[in-house]
Amino acid sequence: MKLNLKRPMVFFDLETTGTSITSDRIVEISMVKVMPNGEEIVKTRRINPEMPIPAEATAVHHITDEDVRNEPTFKQLAKSLREFIQGCDFCGFNSNRFDLPLLAEEFLRAGVDVDLFKKAKYIDVQNIFHKKEERTLVAAYRFYCGKELEAAHSAAADTMATYEVLCSQLDRYNDLENSVESLSEFSSRGKTADFAGRIGYNDKGEEVFNFGKYRDQSVEAVFRKEPSYYDWIMNGDFPAYTKKIFTEIKLRMR
Repeated sequence: MKLNLKRPMVFFDLETTGTSITSDRIVEISMVKVMPNGEEIVKTRRINPEMPIPAEATAVHHITDEDVRNEPTFKQLAKSLREFIQGCDFCGFNSNRFDLPLLAEEFLRAGVDVDLFKKAKYIDVQNIFHKKEERTLVAAYRFYCGKELEAAHSAAADTMATYEVLCSQLDRYNDLENSVESLSEFSSRGKTADFAGRIGYNDKGEEVFNFGKYRDQSVEAVFRKEPSYYDWIMNGDFPAYTKKIFTEIKLRMR
C-alpha cells in the first residue's frame, strides 16, 4: 500500500559504536526520504565517530575503525543532514527509543539546533510490529514481506526493510489508518517531552518525571521544592536533549 503522506517521511537507521545514547556515536547513517508523490531519495553515509569502534559493535554491523578512518565526522555533515530532514516526519525500527534520541544527541554535540524534531511525527515500526505480532526486524521482514533480510545490521538494508515493512503492515491490517498522525500515535509508547522518555505528561498536560524518586510528580513542583534536583540532573548522565527540556522548564518558572 502506498503511504498517505502530507509531508516527506524520512525512514532511517543508524549503526553505532554501542547502545548508550549519551556516550556512543554514529558510524553509519542511512535515510530514505519518501516524498508525498512517492519519489524516494536515498542517502547512506559512513561517519568517523572520533572514537574506537568496540569489537562487539563491529561484530554486529561489520564496520571497523579502518572503514571510517577517512570518513567525515558527524559535525562536518550535521548542517547538510539537517537540511535534508527539515520539514519531514520520521520512521524507523526501535527509532523512538534509540535512533532518534541518539541522532538528536549528535546534532546537539555538533552545535546544530534540533527544534525541527518538535514539529515532526514519529512512527516506530517495531512498536506496531510488537503490538501486532511480537517479533524482530528480520522476522518482521520475513513475515510481512515474504523475503529474507540480506545484510541485516547494515544501515541501508535495515532502512529499506523498515520502509517495506510499514507498507506491508498497512496492507495487512485494515484497522491501521494510512495517515502519519494515526500511525505515529499507534506506534508510540506514551507521549513524552523528550526523546529518551525521561519526561512524560500527566492528565493535566504537565511535565512529570518518568524516573527516580519523583516519578509521576510534576517537574515544576519538584524544582520549586528541591532546586538542587535540577543541578543533579544537569551534572548527571542524561541525554543533552533531555537536559535541554529540563532547562526550558526551569526557565519557564521565572
